[in-house]
Amino acid sequence: MPKQRGMLKDLLDKLRRWYESETREGHRFRFSLLAFDLVTVLFIVVTSFLPRTTIVELLDILFGVVILADLSTRLAISRKPFNELLHPATWADVAAIASFLAPIAGEAFGFLRILRTVRLLRTYQMLTRLRRDSTWFRRHEDVVFAVVHLSVFIYIMTGIVYETQHLSNKDITNYADALYFTVTALTTTGFGDITLSGTSGRLISVVIMILGVTLFFNLARALLQPAKVRFRCPQCGLLRHEPDAVHCKACGALLNIPDEGRIL
Repeated sequence: MPKQRGMLKDLLDKLRRWYESETREGHRFRFSLLAFDLVTVLFIVVTSFLPRTTIVELLDILFGVVILADLSTRLAISRKPFNELLHPATWADVAAIASFLAPIAGEAFGFLRILRTVRLLRTYQMLTRLRRDSTWFRRHEDVVFAVVHLSVFIYIMTGIVYETQHLSNKDITNYADALYFTVTALTTTGFGDITLSGTSGRLISVVIMILGVTLFFNLARALLQPAKVRFRCPQCGLLRHEPDAVHCKACGALLNIPDEGRIL
């Protein structure tokens, strides 16, 4: 029994290194998880155009098993598993797992899986790595996150539109139709050739228009605002400064902002 506990402890320590450490092995593993998320998203979109076959359902189960293994591992290595269970992304994983492992129910609600892509991108370790390794990311971090948030919102709402409408709405037969409606509603263009039926459809349209426009304006603000760098002032803590700033504009303290040699 002590030997088994020791083996279990060694296994958990190794998994923690993969999921949490700043080692090259850990970074490679987390980037591979991000790649898996993107492959999952692509699979969900592509299979919406295909008939439900045995191969598609077997792939559903395979994706579900991998996601279940990942979620179980996160809970096992978490120092606060109860907090992990309460995390919204965990419930998104649970919904995705349930749908992937029950292909008989129809198209998987796997679009919720995209939430984990955001969680992976927003982890402290990955952000630290990107800020350290990529000059481009440091200078365009706000734009990157604005693009990611808008893209995730569009994808999730496209999935919701598709899942709630494709069985009852003849105008929405695949993800392309649902994406078309989502974008026209988000931009308030409203061509009217595709509409959502029922009260639930109208409420979905309202959510797309209100939240989508907000995220779109957030992206526009990130693109149009003057370029600034993130560097915490040692005196007052102001985080954003002009790239060539020598003194903090809030308190006048001397700054020492790293300079890669040119301003893009």
